[in-house]
Amino acid sequence: MMYVLASQHEELAVIQLSPGILDLPGAIIADGNAASDPTAFWPSPQGLTRLDAEAIFAEFWKDRNDNEFEQKRKKRIKCAELLVPDLIPPEFMSGVCVSCAETERVVMGLNLSVPITQNPHVFFRA
Repeated sequence: MMYVLASQHEELAVIQLSPGILDLPGAIIADGNAASDPTAFWPSPQGLTRLDAEAIFAEFWKDRNDNEFEQKRKKRIKCAELLVPDLIPPEFMSGVCVSCAETERVVMGLNLSVPITQNPHVFFRA
């Protein structure tokens, strides 16, 4: 989704969450985009062992040597998710990542008590 919204980077921020979120009651790990048919679901945190970390943390999901099916598979896996019922309590927020100084100024105005970092790469800007 971040890639699709890259042109709107100044309006986006990524909320960083502490690992303790994995232990919230009812949290579910999806090994890919939850809306994709082949995606499987497991209780958290045990489902972490089912994830393909290499594909999730790969720089890109496309490889010129891959066929179309393999590219779609990697793209789905790169979108692995943690699904949390109801809401995420604010104490799990550990930071905010933004693409530029403009967005950082806006987030600073929210007076959050977490670090704010600029990382244009996360927003496909570098």
